[in-house]
Amino acid sequence: MKKLFILTTILLISGICFNSYARTGAEKNTSKGEQLFLKHADECLIQIENAAKEISITGVAVVSFIPDEVTESWISKMKVVGKLADDKSNLCAIAYSKSSEMAVTLKDSGDSTRKSIDGELGYQGGAIIKVKYGYLLAAFSGATGQQDYDVSKIGLEWFAQKFK
Repeated sequence: MKKLFILTTILLISGICFNSYARTGAEKNTSKGEQLFLKHADECLIQIENAAKEISITGVAVVSFIPDEVTESWISKMKVVGKLADDKSNLCAIAYSKSSEMAVTLKDSGDSTRKSIDGELGYQGGAIIKVKYGYLLAAFSGATGQQDYDVSKIGLEWFAQKFK
């Protein structure tokens, strides 16, 4: 009985230590990805802003990071590039709509290979890329879908280099 108690105690402690180690490893990956995101997000938004200014468009830029392989959380930053909204559109809401669609599909926003589901508006203009530690997303709203996509992609490609 004493041997069984000792064996059970050792297995229990080993399991606790393993779970703690496994959880710490996952947290380190998430933490590292989030640290990289926070370190470079503002500069990425400036890259998008500069690209938008080059083609004389205004609107809202959003960059986001999804840690891991499945969307269960994200962090994001937003920057107004000239205007937050106009008489017809809340550009911030549209940029986040593009981001939320990408969070579900893990594809660029407005991807016509799948039918939009309730809550999605199907706007083109957001880009997503798989990187070390998860996914990076960039979305812009304020111009045509193609222009929004082009400036998003410029920022996203710059940002992805920081995760190598």
